[in-house]
Amino acid sequence: MIKLGITGGMGSGKSVVISFLKAMGIPVYIADDEAKRITANSPVVKKKLTDCFGDEIFEEGVLNKTLFASLIFGNEDKLKKANAVIHPEVLKDFLSWSEKQDAPIIAMESAILFESGFDSFVDKVICVTAPEELCIERAIKRSGGSREDALKRIANQIPEQLKIVKSDFVINNDGIEAITPQIEKAVRKIRP
Repeated sequence: MIKLGITGGMGSGKSVVISFLKAMGIPVYIADDEAKRITANSPVVKKKLTDCFGDEIFEEGVLNKTLFASLIFGNEDKLKKANAVIHPEVLKDFLSWSEKQDAPIIAMESAILFESGFDSFVDKVICVTAPEELCIERAIKRSGGSREDALKRIANQIPEQLKIVKSDFVINNDGIEAITPQIEKAVRKIRP
């Protein structure tokens, strides 16, 4: 089984690539969604986060995402603390999920694949790229947040050029170049 990592900046279009991979029969673990599930359901994670950030981080047992984001984005120390709690749990969950799959290729999508160290647990990496202004536009449209919020989140990720250098394949999702042939070409090279 080949484990494929999918990464790219916020708004780069990773979800479009994921849709194509799923249509090709490749199971995809979406780290951000699973991190939210784990954070909402794991008493261990809840306890560690309240120890780090205070009881007000959860309202009636539910993570206050707005407060949490305001605490960690733009504060490197707090972001590192949050990641030290959440990333190991997500990695354990991914490895457990991987063992249950029987496809020749599986994938993990994570915007912070390299920052989290998840790249050490995959065999190949695809980086999805798009022009920065287009990424910001997409991020604002998706989240309804401000340009400033989008820029703060982007600033917490390693630069796109470094992601490209560390990746095995690059998918250009600029809205001009056709994306399907790029994905098909990468999967053909990866397929065992």
